[in-house]
Amino acid sequence: MPEPEFDATDLAILSGLQRDGRKANVDLAEEISLSPSSCLRRTKALEAQGVIAGYRAELDRERLGLGLTVFVELSVARHSRQTSREIEEGLTAIPAVVACHLVSGDADFLVEAVVPSLAVYEEVLLDRILAIEPITSARSIFALRTVLSRGPLPLDQLR
Repeated sequence: MPEPEFDATDLAILSGLQRDGRKANVDLAEEISLSPSSCLRRTKALEAQGVIAGYRAELDRERLGLGLTVFVELSVARHSRQTSREIEEGLTAIPAVVACHLVSGDADFLVEAVVPSLAVYEEVLLDRILAIEPITSARSIFALRTVLSRGPLPLDQLR
């Protein structure tokens, strides 16, 4: 798949929306010195291309009572596309799982789970994650404090 080409205006739109996805089009257009109609047209094109994958509110985990973040390294019994699909389907069905990556190294998958307590995590791990048949082992790493959980993508590397 060829890498998409973005000009300085596309990158300015993306940077502005990464900082504030609720910014009004007219304000974004003014910020990047573009007419509102051109800014909206280009933003819609970036959405249609799938570069802008969506918009959402960022919630405070701690204030919601979801203060325990756990990273779980999973190992599987057999490596195949079917095994991967089975694990992916099982993990995406668990609400506590907020991110999942197929990785290289000692583990096969790296999962991020968010729960209110250690007791709830125990249930998630034993009753949901380890219940997925191909998973043979799990190693849990507990976040003591989150320094950065999200951030803008480094668009300056695309220039």
